[in-house]
Amino acid sequence: MLRSIGAVAAAMLLGATAGLAQSATKCEPGNAGLELPAGFCAAVYADSLAGVRHLWVAPNGDVFATRGGRKGNGIVALRDKNGDGRADERVQIASGFNSSEIRMFDGHLYTENTTAVLRFPYTAGQLEPVGTMDTVVKDLPKGGDHFYKTFIIDRDGSLYVNVGSADNACQEQNRAKESKGKNPCEELESRGGIWKFDARKLDQTQSASTHFARGIRNAVGMAISPLDGKLWVTQHGRDQLGGSAGGNWSFSDQYNAENPAEELLQVHHGEDFGWPYCYYAVEEHHLVLAPEYGGDGKTVGLCAQKKEPVAVFPAHWAPDALLFYTGSSFPARYKSGAFIAFHGSWNRAPEPQAGYRVVFQPLSRGKAAGEYETFADGFAPNLNGRGSAGNHRPVGLAEGPDGALYVADDAGGRIYKIVYTGK
Repeated sequence: MLRSIGAVAAAMLLGATAGLAQSATKCEPGNAGLELPAGFCAAVYADSLAGVRHLWVAPNGDVFATRGGRKGNGIVALRDKNGDGRADERVQIASGFNSSEIRMFDGHLYTENTTAVLRFPYTAGQLEPVGTMDTVVKDLPKGGDHFYKTFIIDRDGSLYVNVGSADNACQEQNRAKESKGKNPCEELESRGGIWKFDARKLDQTQSASTHFARGIRNAVGMAISPLDGKLWVTQHGRDQLGGSAGGNWSFSDQYNAENPAEELLQVHHGEDFGWPYCYYAVEEHHLVLAPEYGGDGKTVGLCAQKKEPVAVFPAHWAPDALLFYTGSSFPARYKSGAFIAFHGSWNRAPEPQAGYRVVFQPLSRGKAAGEYETFADGFAPNLNGRGSAGNHRPVGLAEGPDGALYVADDAGGRIYKIVYTGK
């Protein structure tokens, strides 16, 4: 439930003066374990935040973070009072539910509780809300393999909500060996896609008229690109194509570890990106028919009519955040592309697990302008076995008013702050 508070004046804590001394950020020796390009350094902005997921940074530098998973709980607000790059004040502003997303629009903070998009009033400079939560979108599908409802809000108030699939590949029996796919996959009418709402209206529900795009298994990372004004998302590729470690089909261990590619998508109204019927085969360099629907790793079939990704990345890396940089403190080239936070794999065994990094994907005119570049690494070793991802896994990204890049890590409960010094 939302915390009760007193008068607005009592909630004002330092106002717009707090958090502005960002240039004084003191980076950690060894950049807190991160490996960064030359000229960048990192500090641990906050620690011991179990389940921290996505972030929003206020104009005065205050950081608002959601907390999800078994150890998560609502939303916490953080403030760096002396401008050294580390939070020295934190306030629990909402509790009693798990959440992944947080955004700011039209004087409100927006979040979600896995079945609804919620909002509450926010006044500049406050660490605490000054009102009760309203429900913007309700009755979203609950449970399943992908239960968070990440979203993004455009300048005009368009609210795009990701409703991830309830399962791996819409099989008759989820994740069962050689279980055929449901055809048609009726789940696509309520999950596995993007729905568009009005961020200013309350008590909206899913309908055919709000169904924006389909065939996206789970679009955890979402952003509106300042380069073209379009909606962009990342897609989590499917699992268990084959192999000895719980594979459902007859593909090899190596094939399962390297397929399908993770995807960066530019999304327009009415488009279909192929899930569950299709997946992106790395060696084929395009979408192919899934084995649940008669595919063999090469056959294209109906996938020729589905929209291909703009860029692709190694399999099972789990892209969990997408950010287009707009600041002026990083070198200018970082404004011509997108940052993506990869949570890392659990299902590449017996090949090494991989991912756990932040990458930069150069873009030009809506297309990839070269290969992705690893921007921040060193979060976790490449270990084998599910659940052995190491101590830190990137999951959220946000840009500060000073141009710093914040990275949330839900495994270690940490928020990193990355700045450019040029040194």
